[in-house]
Amino acid sequence: MANYVLSCCSTADLTKEHFENRDIHYICFHYKLDGVDYPDDLGQTIQFEDFYKKMDEGAETSTSQVNVSEYVEYFSQFLEEGKDILHVSLSSGISGTYNSAVNAALIARERYPERKIYIVDSLGASSGYGLLMDKLADLRDSGMGIDEVHDWAEEHKLELNHWFFSTDLKFYIKGGRISKTAGTIGTILGICPLLNMDNEGRLIPRAKIRTKRKVIEEIVKRMEENAEGGLDYSGKCYISQSACMDAAEEVAKLVEERFPKLCGKVEINYVGTTIGSHTGPGTVALFFWGKKREA
Repeated sequence: MANYVLSCCSTADLTKEHFENRDIHYICFHYKLDGVDYPDDLGQTIQFEDFYKKMDEGAETSTSQVNVSEYVEYFSQFLEEGKDILHVSLSSGISGTYNSAVNAALIARERYPERKIYIVDSLGASSGYGLLMDKLADLRDSGMGIDEVHDWAEEHKLELNHWFFSTDLKFYIKGGRISKTAGTIGTILGICPLLNMDNEGRLIPRAKIRTKRKVIEEIVKRMEENAEGGLDYSGKCYISQSACMDAAEEVAKLVEERFPKLCGKVEINYVGTTIGSHTGPGTVALFFWGKKREA
């Protein structure tokens, strides 16, 4: 058994069972729903269906990252057990939690100078970040030590491709990402924005596609163009969705048809409450290993 802990944030958006089965530890972000504080605990406190239903009905949401003192307390439980820590954070391109984790590690190292604490900026989000964690668990289970796994993560994390689309512009308007006028016109025209994550871990709009059917085709086309080995891709593929399971299942069906060497079935998870507080319902995200993100 490895003498170190693999750790991440709840924003890696895998299920509680998945994390437990792979022996991956996680710390919870926080969010507010109509002014009430909740932990982003993978749908345990509030089920995802209820969360997105409340959002759709107009509930106000806000989020807060894990602070330094929370990280110190979280890390300390493992350090006291004599374990080293490899913690991978949500992308610094969309959250300040990486800096909080780094500062917490500085404090924890002073208290436990004999222990190793690595903090990795995933430059990823949702189940794409989760797919990275799953791979690191494979490497740990193959016998790799913490130094090797850390180096592998830093070298390969940008090979994790993230593609997103949304079929509902309401929360793009509400969050100020597009104007009310543009959002209204886009809704009338059936525009579905297609985005991906760049090499700095930021979400970047790449195209405006008319109709859900076309954007589903387009996101799978982007996988064909960027996946490791093209149509011979043999890695895992994850999808996250926020209250639009039908669209996610359509994407999964196309991926499984076009990539016959895929490692198992496409795994579909929920976009968690932290990221979902900003995207709202109607988002589908596709994750796979492929070309290194250069921009």
